[in-house]
Amino acid sequence: MWQWTRKLWGSSRPWLSPIQGAGPSMATVSSSSRPRPVPLSYRLLDGQDTRPPVVFLHGLFSNKSIFQAEAEALAQQTGRKVLTVDARNHGDSPHCPDCSYEAMSSDLQVLLSKLGLTPCVLIGHSMGGKIAMTFALQKPELVERLVSVDVSPLVATDVPRIFKIIPVMNSIYLVGNPPDSQAFEVVDEYLKLFVKDSGIRQYLFNSFVKISGQFVWKINAENLWKQQNQLLDSIPMQGVYHGPTLFLTSLNSSFVPPSHHPKIKLLFPKAQFQTIHDMSHILHIKKPQEFMSSILSFLS
Repeated sequence: MWQWTRKLWGSSRPWLSPIQGAGPSMATVSSSSRPRPVPLSYRLLDGQDTRPPVVFLHGLFSNKSIFQAEAEALAQQTGRKVLTVDARNHGDSPHCPDCSYEAMSSDLQVLLSKLGLTPCVLIGHSMGGKIAMTFALQKPELVERLVSVDVSPLVATDVPRIFKIIPVMNSIYLVGNPPDSQAFEVVDEYLKLFVKDSGIRQYLFNSFVKISGQFVWKINAENLWKQQNQLLDSIPMQGVYHGPTLFLTSLNSSFVPPSHHPKIKLLFPKAQFQTIHDMSHILHIKKPQEFMSSILSFLS
């Protein structure tokens, strides 16, 4: 017999560690200190093409498998090497209290150097797009071209609502050992109370996995919650990236409004803007064919 229950904060049987009272506070992380890289989990699809490899960077609360289908299709169609990566505090990568974009860019620099995958093409969605832009501004010689998926280097007013899902995710505890399909169905019904968009729920389920017989969310919820101000902030505005840059946005995107375009053009002078006619922030899930078509066209 099994069921799901809502776990109260501070429960003696936590499924995820409570958001409050765990880990360092914002004040303990110094943005001026040199970021310490962590070894990232990744998946590399080999290819024989000598053109720059492609690197996919996922968004907040996700992991490298969110781009698995796109990575495989791109590797098959172009022959390029394609890399997918788990950012720190996501997927199988280490947990770390510093969630700054400088730190996550440093992680990526170390990994790409280790694998010999530079110069490369960076494709990043949302948080991953900010990591990609930070990397390109810091190390422009290592980036052949850049794609930012529905995010700008500046602050978007609608983003803070994203973090309200963390207490909801943390409140779910599955008792017993239900079949995978039933577990997802039950949790999906509960999430519907808070997340009406089925595409966003599908996006979140990318991080809902079974480990040692227990379903868990593969994110470091407490660190992401505590560091949300850094994650919502603008990226470091230092340097200029002169390489080809595509800002792929949703229709009437609140993440890349027209008011951001002048500043974007200062940082990325060759920036071009392309709209996919969908209102969703998760374009690669809602419009996968249009997304891949845009990527392939930009690469060619």
